[in-house]
Amino acid sequence: MKRGLLLFSILLFLSVYAIAQDFPYGSITQEEWDMQKYKKDTSAHAVVLQEFGDARINVNNDDNLRLYFTYHVKIKMLDSKGFDKGNIEIPIYSEDNTVFENVTSIKATTFNRDANGSIQAIDLVPKNTFTEKKDKHWSIVKFAMPALLKGSIIEYTYQLESPYYFENFRTWQFQDDIPKIYSEYLVHIPGFFAYKASIRGSLKLTKNVGVVERECIDIRGVKNDCSELTYAMSDIPAFVEEEYMTASKNYLSAIYFELEEYVNPYNGTKTKVTKEWTDIDRQLKSSEYFGDQLKKKDFFKDKLKDVTAGKQGLDNAKAVYTFIKKWYKWNDYVGIYSDGIKDAFNAHTGSVADINISLVAALNQAGINAEAVILSTRSHGNINMLYPGIGDFNYVLAKANIGDKSYLLDATDPMLPFGMLPLKCLNDQGRVFSLDKPSYWVDINKSAIQRENDTYNLDLTLQDDGKIKGILTHFSISYSAYEKRSAIKKFNSINEYVDNMGEHLSRIKILKSDITNLDSLDMPLSEKYDIEIKAYDNMGENQLIFDPYFFNKTTTNPFKAASRDFPVDWGMPSNDICTVILHLPKQFTVEAPPKDAAIGLPNNGGRFITSFENSTDGFTFSYITNFNKSVYDQAEYPYLKEFYNKIIQAELADIILKKK
Repeated sequence: MKRGLLLFSILLFLSVYAIAQDFPYGSITQEEWDMQKYKKDTSAHAVVLQEFGDARINVNNDDNLRLYFTYHVKIKMLDSKGFDKGNIEIPIYSEDNTVFENVTSIKATTFNRDANGSIQAIDLVPKNTFTEKKDKHWSIVKFAMPALLKGSIIEYTYQLESPYYFENFRTWQFQDDIPKIYSEYLVHIPGFFAYKASIRGSLKLTKNVGVVERECIDIRGVKNDCSELTYAMSDIPAFVEEEYMTASKNYLSAIYFELEEYVNPYNGTKTKVTKEWTDIDRQLKSSEYFGDQLKKKDFFKDKLKDVTAGKQGLDNAKAVYTFIKKWYKWNDYVGIYSDGIKDAFNAHTGSVADINISLVAALNQAGINAEAVILSTRSHGNINMLYPGIGDFNYVLAKANIGDKSYLLDATDPMLPFGMLPLKCLNDQGRVFSLDKPSYWVDINKSAIQRENDTYNLDLTLQDDGKIKGILTHFSISYSAYEKRSAIKKFNSINEYVDNMGEHLSRIKILKSDITNLDSLDMPLSEKYDIEIKAYDNMGENQLIFDPYFFNKTTTNPFKAASRDFPVDWGMPSNDICTVILHLPKQFTVEAPPKDAAIGLPNNGGRFITSFENSTDGFTFSYITNFNKSVYDQAEYPYLKEFYNKIIQAELADIILKKK
């Protein structure tokens, strides 16, 4: 932050208790050495013995405010599967790609004990620390702990200096993927800042105290008090990710800080920082990298003449969308700010913001009412809808309003059809921005027109030699078609894709293939295969067992826990239909038809249905698996778990063929 920038105050409830302090480096107890398993989690591969953090805003040698963060941790390696905790990565940020956060004072040691009980301390060699650039804003300081063994205790500490304290005071994550015996965070905040601290996650603090730290900071001769706050947790369980959940940081127990206001220490002027949506609107609309880029619709005037000629309404919008998709190649960078749509257009490449803000501008130039939508991707975490913050958002889409319908669009992926979004974007709410009206919320999941739909049809004949021959037809619809097209496009040719698929089918041989609508993104993708199955080695048997569940057979329940702490989030509804027609030799018939199954979830949440019908020369068997919701909450988990158990039981029922 530049010298002379206004400085700030904090509003807190303070209690006088013992304040935290760091633990001595290299101090290991006999109990820590003797630990073979962590008693409170015997499945743990490593456990944090002690963890301490210290974050303070202070003045550097140039009289500028900086955030100084010190981290110190001691971890016991219980077995080799815990060794990944010895690979240390420290992210450092740069807002403008010139001034980065700085990591110093790295000290790291691995402590081992030999058979005689002697202690060896192996220190990290400084030259084995390196920095890897991730993108224009992020780099990672990396090092690996030396000489790891089962029973090792590792300890390391470092200090991070950051100029980005203003709205990004250091978050502290109490919970991790291994258990922690004790974790403590000490915070020093000058009295001219007012931060709001919030705890996320289900765990409770075991210490939450504060005292006034007198004259802790001197700003050009003006001394100010600080709030010294201590937060701690004991016996913290490992965070276990569950199947089908969004970003773990939505649920991890952690403490976050949000700057609400600050006071000029010289004249007492108070400035409110916590924003309303009107403030965010004003900030984005006036931004050189957001609002100014949305205004550049005239840039596309000449470029769209041939694209939109003779087209109106939806056809017009689809033509612009296709043009932008084909013109740009996404550079894999996400974010809501564009460095400039003109430069990106000329380079034929750009970020998510470059491409989709270009799409908004181009649609508006073509006469389509279009707006920008900012959101947070599934891996980035949920949005705090009560307290507006631009930092919550990391992705931008286009919203095309045509007649009484609206379409959410992402032009970064050439395989996405009009109105479909990638799974990563299906994360609850997005905020819609236009240049001429206030922003508003849109439900991303409900607005995106997508669903996983697969239909399989098999028309098969059992031959006298024990082989089954016939035709398999697979229709991939909506998001399933997008996924299948993306998979096929990874191969050099369709034949290569078919050959690869054949290599993974142990008993099915593909004799002939025909794939249609590969490039017709709005149409179902059709795959038709002539197949041969080596089914029975001995047709002389009186009975043959036929398993009709050729595709997506459920053999294990993905939900094994007795209860669940987080919602089950598929991202979208799904529907799978499979119909099997089997023509039998004259000497065979069905001994006993399987019982039809009809299994449902409460509140029309889903269903599993089977149907069997005899024919003159065989039978037809079909089964449907349907999930009508994209998200199932924790209260629905027992029903979902039992639903899968019943499906597994139903799919154990083979069809018995018997000689007449």
